[in-house]
Amino acid sequence: MEADNEETFEIRAVIKFLVLEGDNATNIHHRLTAVYGTGTPAYSTVAKWAAEFKRGRRSLHDDPRSGRPTEATTPENIEAIRRLVEDNPRLKTNQIATEVGLSKGSVIAILHEHLHLSKIAARWIPHNLSPAQQADREQKSLTLLHQYQTDPQDFLRRLITGDEVWVFHHDPESKQESMEWRAKGSAPPLKTRQQKSAGKVMATIFWDTEGVLLVDYMPHGRTINGEYFAQVVRNLHDAVRTKRRGKLTARPLLLIDNAPAHTSAVGQAAIRESGFVQLEHPPYSPDLAPSDYYLFRLMKKDLRGRRFADDETLTTTVGEWFETRPEGFYRRGLEDLPVRWNKCIAHQGVYFEKL
Repeated sequence: MEADNEETFEIRAVIKFLVLEGDNATNIHHRLTAVYGTGTPAYSTVAKWAAEFKRGRRSLHDDPRSGRPTEATTPENIEAIRRLVEDNPRLKTNQIATEVGLSKGSVIAILHEHLHLSKIAARWIPHNLSPAQQADREQKSLTLLHQYQTDPQDFLRRLITGDEVWVFHHDPESKQESMEWRAKGSAPPLKTRQQKSAGKVMATIFWDTEGVLLVDYMPHGRTINGEYFAQVVRNLHDAVRTKRRGKLTARPLLLIDNAPAHTSAVGQAAIRESGFVQLEHPPYSPDLAPSDYYLFRLMKKDLRGRRFADDETLTTTVGEWFETRPEGFYRRGLEDLPVRWNKCIAHQGVYFEKL
């Protein structure tokens, strides 16, 4: 950032204010990033000014420099570095420094303070969507949103969704989930790196706004194919008839993904014979599948870190988890669907959140 840049003085004033409030450099940098984004100075710059203000400095201006003025941040060097990173955004700072003949520190200053660039890690996505797949996601979201808007209450009342999921005897906590409250400056807790257990069960789970309708655990040694899925659909039909009186008469709307077993001829025949109306779900779209973005995610989060001695203990715990969800839990997961369809449309079929 230029020394005489108005935004530079604005940010320095904010740093000074937050230092006087007692905030530290790390928190100040986070707060600046939340407001100024890529225009935020590097952490080292924020820390330097925070230290200066903590020592009693009052001026927001740079100190006068003696000797020859620096020649590193010339327009030619800035432009050369801009072209390099445009051609290859993954270049390391030492590679850029070698290419343009500047020190690494000068390159970092130009990248952060003049070009306002920061290196950002890639965001993992389920699939590298082609333009046709993006268009398909957008179009199917439009169709589903229109069906919902015709009669929202009837749509949600008739809706049934489900999918398969692996549930592990032990799924270790993530780094974030193992965080602890500690005194400032104390050493972080130590945690050994763990792997998911070999023991696991495959569960097929169907649910609606009122709760879980069916949980089917696949026997060990079997695979989910068309015949297996067709039997699960027939079991689901019986479960709906028993647990949701009148729902079959209204012809339930079935929202499932495009797994091979689901699209198989025998699986599709079972869906039709059971009286379900299958909704069109775009491929590669876990962000539009309630089981993925809601039910399974929350279930796994609550089970993570626990150890189960055997399949029976695990399946009993899963069943209890489903039964003890608070009122409105299942409805909230399905009420988020139209919101997500709208987001998908607004993003023209591109993934709209971290997955």
